[in-house]
Amino acid sequence: MENDCMLQIDNLHVFYDNIHALKGISLKVKKGEIVSLIGANGAGKTTTLQSISGLIPSKKGVIQFENENITNFASHIICQKGIAQVPEGRRIFSKLLVKDNLKLGSFTVNDSPENLEKDRAKFYKTFPRMSERKNQMAGTLSGGEQQMLAMGRALMSRPKLLILDEPSMGLSPLFVKEIFNVIKKLKTEGVTILLVEQNAKMALSVADYAYVIETGKITIEGKARDLLNNPDVKKAYLGA
Repeated sequence: MENDCMLQIDNLHVFYDNIHALKGISLKVKKGEIVSLIGANGAGKTTTLQSISGLIPSKKGVIQFENENITNFASHIICQKGIAQVPEGRRIFSKLLVKDNLKLGSFTVNDSPENLEKDRAKFYKTFPRMSERKNQMAGTLSGGEQQMLAMGRALMSRPKLLILDEPSMGLSPLFVKEIFNVIKKLKTEGVTILLVEQNAKMALSVADYAYVIETGKITIEGKARDLLNNPDVKKAYLGA
């Protein structure tokens, strides 16, 4: 495993009963990079992310994080090691206050209450509108605000690798722009990101490197800017 490689997946196979969902996936995420995984619905994007996070067991293959084999580790152990996932559909705790959702995000962090409060203050600075809603029930937020909260909850665990699954899904263009601005800002702050996103053009525009997955296999990979100009990618995913 390369020294600058944070996450490396080699020949990963995952099954749902008799359905072969991932057929030998291999990919790398280097420290400080944004890596995008694009593909059609049902191609295996979310399955790949859930395998990394320990939510779905793999049948064959290896997942390494910071040179440690974490294949089929329990999800809470993977979270403690520094991987946080923002799932598709947000899945916030709708009947808890915004500020309590954030507190739950930091349960793996062993630090003083004062420093954890600084983390929350940083979140409110990144998403100013959420500061006005910190005493509001999370379920009453708009879709875009819930996405912000889900990202904030994940960031409260101080992840080394942040996994984002369809962060723009169902959001207005204004919120999509805001979310992607935050993704770019997080990169400047040193957060490494693995991004699955239906908006392939947006995903490739912020990424350093990208992979295309089709029916459980990686079919194209390369620098994101090269994929933006790839005729096959343009035709299949960019509406060209």
